[in-house]
Amino acid sequence: MSILKRFLFYFTWALVAFLAAFLYMRIILGPKPESTSVLMSMFSLFYDYVFLHIGLIIGSIITLLFILIDVLYLKGKLKFGMKSLFIRFFILIFITVIVAFIHYLLEKVIDVI
Repeated sequence: MSILKRFLFYFTWALVAFLAAFLYMRIILGPKPESTSVLMSMFSLFYDYVFLHIGLIIGSIITLLFILIDVLYLKGKLKFGMKSLFIRFFILIFITVIVAFIHYLLEKVIDVI
């Protein structure tokens, strides 16, 4: 039962990480354009593809970093409780900000991506 409980715990945090990544992508890409012509409908399909593709990649990176930090460091320091959930949530948000900053740095400043 402990393995199932741990899996559900990390699965829930992974969903929160993907939600944070999609929120970041929504901020970067802006609202979805309205499809008024054929060209705009093609642009809308491209928007959906980029939103999903890059959002999943960034969400995977955030999830991997969070699980590594939680397993290697936080698991021994924090017990399960409301305080530990808040600390884990703020660490997840902090990781999201760091990944978003690195993404912005690589995409806009250095122009690698």
